[in-house]
Amino acid sequence: MTIGERVSEIARKALVREIDLTPKPGLVDRHDSGAHRDMDYPLFLCSIEAISPFLERFYQQGCETAFQPADRTLSALRATGLACERRMFQKTGGINTHKGSIFSLGLLCGAVGRVVAGGQELSIERICTEVAYISKDIVLNDFGCQGNTSSATAGEKIYRRYGLAGARGEAESGFVTVRTYALPAYLSALSEHGPSGRADLVALLTLISKNGDTNIISRAGLAGLDFSRKCAEKVLNIPSSIDDEVFFENVFNINKIFIDKNISPGGSADLLSVLFFLTDVEAAFSKM
Repeated sequence: MTIGERVSEIARKALVREIDLTPKPGLVDRHDSGAHRDMDYPLFLCSIEAISPFLERFYQQGCETAFQPADRTLSALRATGLACERRMFQKTGGINTHKGSIFSLGLLCGAVGRVVAGGQELSIERICTEVAYISKDIVLNDFGCQGNTSSATAGEKIYRRYGLAGARGEAESGFVTVRTYALPAYLSALSEHGPSGRADLVALLTLISKNGDTNIISRAGLAGLDFSRKCAEKVLNIPSSIDDEVFFENVFNINKIFIDKNISPGGSADLLSVLFFLTDVEAAFSKM
């Protein structure tokens, strides 16, 4: 396999790993559809199949524009990202399953391409620095115009009202929430519990507790965001010595509550895929 093929396969597997993780609070998984009535597990697999052919192209565009200004890379990635979104909507019947992940993984694959073309080490820190460089001023450029609010997207409205920039803000920061909170929590849980799925859930719950998830706000407001954070923190405070069965049962219980309150931490789920991608890329290419 070429480097591009390997990177795109890692990205695809990150998406599959996120949807396969069960249980998840308020999110689609193998057990149920969470707080969603218009999507399910098979639809997500169909969406991933539609997205996958574009992932290597994101990487290639990073390589091709590696020695050009970062805004050239961003423009190229945007065009491919829009084509990828159109394909997703065609396959899902107009349902948004992975728009946030297309944005984040598109930037990540493009950043990896730039780093590889420049002959630099594929570390998590270096990749995220490159994402921040590509995404410089993206929040201001995309959300800064105070034009007609009636035509503003949900993300724009949340930014104008609450100052939360969602996926764009995370990208511009080099995925600071992932690096600062989720990654250390994940690595610690993985060391203690092994690859049982518990470490993945610890990472997701950490993201829910720290991320200003605009998907939650759009469905349940700031009160829903505060409530979801407290629920996540409650499970995270369970002693690590407690066995997996009890831990998973607590997550199942939160899922029921999130469904009742129409809470879906979709932005945090997207960041979980980011975490999976970053750790797997670093592991796969650490000896390059």
